[in-house]
Amino acid sequence: MNIAIVGTGYVGLVTGACFAEMGIDVTCIDINIDKIKQLEQGIIPIYEPGLEDMVRRNVDAGRLHFDTDLKAHLDKVEVVFSAVGTPPDAEGAADLSQVMEVARTFGRNIKRYTLMVTKSTVPVGTAHKVRETICEELRKRGEDIPFDVASNPEFLKEGAAVKDFMTPDRVVVGADSDRARKIMARLYKPFMLSGERMIFTDIASAEMIKYAANSMLATRISFMNDIVNLCEKVGADVNMVRKGIGADTRIGRKFLYPGCGFGGSCFPKDLRALIKTAEQHGCRMRVLEAVQQVNEEQKGILFEKLARHYNGNLEGRTVSLWGLAFKPETDDVREAPSLVLIEKLLNAGCKIKVYDPIAMESCRSVVGDRVTYCRDMYEATIDSEALMLITEWKEFRVPSLDVLKATMLTPLILDGRNIYDREEMEEHGFTYYKIG
Repeated sequence: MNIAIVGTGYVGLVTGACFAEMGIDVTCIDINIDKIKQLEQGIIPIYEPGLEDMVRRNVDAGRLHFDTDLKAHLDKVEVVFSAVGTPPDAEGAADLSQVMEVARTFGRNIKRYTLMVTKSTVPVGTAHKVRETICEELRKRGEDIPFDVASNPEFLKEGAAVKDFMTPDRVVVGADSDRARKIMARLYKPFMLSGERMIFTDIASAEMIKYAANSMLATRISFMNDIVNLCEKVGADVNMVRKGIGADTRIGRKFLYPGCGFGGSCFPKDLRALIKTAEQHGCRMRVLEAVQQVNEEQKGILFEKLARHYNGNLEGRTVSLWGLAFKPETDDVREAPSLVLIEKLLNAGCKIKVYDPIAMESCRSVVGDRVTYCRDMYEATIDSEALMLITEWKEFRVPSLDVLKATMLTPLILDGRNIYDREEMEEHGFTYYKIG
């Protein structure tokens, strides 16, 4: 089976590598010539555990190919996946220009029945626009070539994307023809040997499922951040509250961890897009508007705690940040809490020293050299008057408190992920603040 995947970003590259791993012949398409040349050499542009080895293995095996020209492959493939970017526009709506360009290329060049599958996260109704665009191009050609359109949203977690794709908890496919459903079932069969987990829906429902899923997870996070702030006011222990409500099987334990806010390429963007879609249809997503507001405020909570500790006197103080990525096991800093904190600290006149195992260059591309990038976690704390834990990388979980006491000017820790024990910190002479 031969397929093409347009877009070699996070979703497209993981999808292509994992399909190739199962023996499918995959060509990944991208207009960025330099990126394609690097991928052909096994050099990948993102950090994702297990992905680089998988790409190299399948390139060497001749199952995974890279090119810049979709047109050259449309007479060979049965399925084209569109995995291009859908960044938010100025008003928060998803920019579909790349999705539509793929549809135009598809319509201009198909020679036989081919299935067009949207893998990108797109608003409800996009598949209809894709279909109309393809039909328009076929009319211009004077051709009546059969095709189908389907929606196959991704549910990959950064840092565990390869595992998520290889052993999915569900695969959602929106399609309106038996032919398309059969092709997609055959394509995903190798991933279903341990149990059938495919969910077939109409196309609009598949498009909505992705947004609804991310919005629900984001809602749980913001709900807990609202709860943790109230717990701090009334003297309740948020960890006990979390365990108590998480033991309720109707609620469950996942995504009930308070912190300094969520970021990344999915939750913030998808929240805005769903809110905007609702506006366009005369609805208002009041819960999601609140989720968004809570999260933006939560990103500044460690700064507020620091400012209170020093009575607002932050000018000239050196502050250390451990963790820059929005979550562990990724180099992604898009909408990360660290970026909000850096700007607040700089505006307050602080000197900032940072360390992250993977995301230093990603941060530098956004922040530049306004902060000091350190070689390791302890170098970042030399002469520091406060240490902020932003991303809960494993190497930060059991730090040497003796080394910290020796390197820091002031033994002050602000824990944005609640991974340390207050009693242990205080026994070692640290002033310790957590979320809640």
